Amino acid sequence: MQNRDLLVIMPTGGGKSICFQLPALMKSGLTVVISPLIALMQDQVETLQKNGIAATFLNSSLNQYQIRTREQKIIDGKVKLLYIAPEKLVSGKFLPFLDLVEHEVGISAFAIDEAHCISEWGHDFRPEYSKLKVLRVRLPHVPIFALTATATDRVRNDIIIKLGLRQPSIHIASFNRQNLYYEVREKNRNTYREIVDFIGKSDGPGIIYCLTRKQVEEIAFKLQHDSISALPYHAGLSDKVRTQNQTKFIQGDVRVMIATIAFGMGINKPDVRFVIHYCLPRNLESYYQESGRAGRDGELSLCAIFFDYSDIKTIEWSINQKNNLQEQLIAKQQLRQMVDYVESTICRRTIQLGYFGEQFAGNCGNCDNCLNPQPVEDWTLEAMKFLSCVARCKEKFGMSHIIDVLQGSQNQKVMRYKHNELSTHGIGKNRSIDEWRNLARSLLHQGLLTQTDDGYSILKLNHLSWKVMRQQRQVKLSIPIRLQTTTYHGNPKVRIADILLNRLRSLRRELADQQSVQPHVIFTDSVLELISQVQPQTKEKLGEISGIDSHKLYQYGDSLLTEIRTCCQEHNSSLSLIQVKQNNNHPSSTELLTLQLYQQSLNIKQIAVQRNLHPTTIIYHLCKLIEKNQPVDINHFVSKEKQKEILQSLDSLGDISMKTIKEYLGDSYSYDEIRFVRSTWRNQNRK
Repeated sequence: MQNRDLLVIMPTGGGKSICFQLPALMKSGLTVVISPLIALMQDQVETLQKNGIAATFLNSSLNQYQIRTREQKIIDGKVKLLYIAPEKLVSGKFLPFLDLVEHEVGISAFAIDEAHCISEWGHDFRPEYSKLKVLRVRLPHVPIFALTATATDRVRNDIIIKLGLRQPSIHIASFNRQNLYYEVREKNRNTYREIVDFIGKSDGPGIIYCLTRKQVEEIAFKLQHDSISALPYHAGLSDKVRTQNQTKFIQGDVRVMIATIAFGMGINKPDVRFVIHYCLPRNLESYYQESGRAGRDGELSLCAIFFDYSDIKTIEWSINQKNNLQEQLIAKQQLRQMVDYVESTICRRTIQLGYFGEQFAGNCGNCDNCLNPQPVEDWTLEAMKFLSCVARCKEKFGMSHIIDVLQGSQNQKVMRYKHNELSTHGIGKNRSIDEWRNLARSLLHQGLLTQTDDGYSILKLNHLSWKVMRQQRQVKLSIPIRLQTTTYHGNPKVRIADILLNRLRSLRRELADQQSVQPHVIFTDSVLELISQVQPQTKEKLGEISGIDSHKLYQYGDSLLTEIRTCCQEHNSSLSLIQVKQNNNHPSSTELLTLQLYQQSLNIKQIAVQRNLHPTTIIYHLCKLIEKNQPVDINHFVSKEKQKEILQSLDSLGDISMKTIKEYLGDSYSYDEIRFVRSTWRNQNRK
């Protein structure tokens, strides 16, 4: 209302439209809204008109008579909001019309929706947006409102510069969509059935995003074959078919839309209950935008990613088609950040919000990592080593080089910069590359370290980094099971894990040949690596490996165990060590410390404060202690009535995912109650 330029960053469904629609009604003159999609502007204009607001649009879907009629209404002052595509606005014929409108009725503001499209560093850059600065040149006194749901610092600055905004008022709302549940699953041969299961359990419509048109068509065909109303949406379809399909989805005639990322920008459908990414998104910015199309009505909704490492190659290929080398570098950096997200064991909201510069305390209670937390360890000493190495390398190198120095590498790059002479050279040999990489990612996600966003990902220290190095701040790290490697003290050239991995790969090839499928369909490399490190000796332990569900355990369990046992017997020098490693009935040192405090009659919160850990971690320890037959009384945490109901459910359903058990039992049962009873059930069944 003060006629200032504005930059408004609000999450999808957060109320961006009201920021320019309400002032448009209160001020004299016409508000011109630049919108990137025909379907989007038509939908918004229709909604405004239904509310008795004088709005219209001009785009290529209209004939000349319709265009002239609408332009005359604008000149006559009968329109308050005009929606127009950027291509139409900057055309030679339309700009003189704007001059006439300004002379006759006045223009109160230009509102540029989806403003991130103007930035080459945004996730949806559109060249026609880059010409919009002509508005500032042609009508310099008219305020410009730039609005978008996603924009990093780099993109925000780009928007301000390229639109010529003058000291804009910047409003950034929280990016935290508390009603969205985030989950990442490994893509496997059962993924389609899992998607059908998601749809069956959902009580509303949803969107499934794919990387390619072929995937869109295949999934749409399968869902239709399974009597699920679904339609495809991609650039290979005609404008007419795409518009028809989108309209059917918005109106509720079709339940599921399977689409490439061309679909959904600004879509006004508040009741989308799930957004599934069948493939890895290209970057966190686009994922936040696309997943944000779920739950705009504030109701609980699901956002899931099915991840396969082959997706990385597909995305890298498309990145390599870019002509600009700098754009390639930045796109690849954004892809690496996306991979970090799906591989991470910490709260997914912490990573998402941190990407946009918003701090989050962690443990949102509404993502897969928070509901099924990994063990937490104190890695302050390792963090001090890592940050010190960044400092001694003068903050000029990326993650891989720092890890090379810590591990004592003598590669060409280390030697060229004489980093083999640094005091930090070789001080990290006790940790693997994966462990150091996991720590580095966690330091970035926790804001204890930063990196440049120029595509080179150079690591930089901040004030929190120095607090860690001065021992003024602890660093806690979630440790994925895959990083808990078996130590072998024999000949380093003959590590049993390496031998076993090769044998498992040969077994996988035989199984794949028998079924005429690709080897990765049986097991991915990451699963085989995890098996070779943990070396389980029983089906129960094998079933605990991430990536081995009950179906795969039934189908391949015996073959895998035979290979593992044979390999261990042939290398019996390490067998006793492996058996000790597998004897998980003995509590760990951290679990014993929690047990001691519990036996002192401290409650969960008191133990957490005493140990400087999150209460969820203490609950995890107590559950593990119950599974290991330690003296923890479940009656302190769950009523006997609820114990009985949960035990009956576990007997019926088996040891399946927490989320499924919770849905089966209903809202009167908490996840923590189910965890405690499940641990008791596991202990009883083990006996």
